[in-house]
Amino acid sequence: MAREKLDDAAIREALAKLEGWRLAADNGSISRTFTFKDFSEAFAFMTRVALAAETMDHHPDWSNVYKTVNVTLNTHDAGGLTGLDFELAGKMDRFSKS
Repeated sequence: MAREKLDDAAIREALAKLEGWRLAADNGSISRTFTFKDFSEAFAFMTRVALAAETMDHHPDWSNVYKTVNVTLNTHDAGGLTGLDFELAGKMDRFSKS
């Protein structure tokens, strides 16, 4: 998938297809907090995401405290949001329900 920065209309359209993601005020990133039953579930989620992100060569900015994983996505080399961010966000949504 191309690393071309999306315009505002494309961002709104892609964001509407996701559950629970928030757009930053500057339209430059999306973020979401995932909460799991315990640390093991949070870590398993992060492991699945890490493998997918590595395959995509697109890595999240994230942090983990016990059962909570905070994620921010953007494409640094494009200077904003690209299709890769929304693709990875969709995978994260699916992984969080597994």
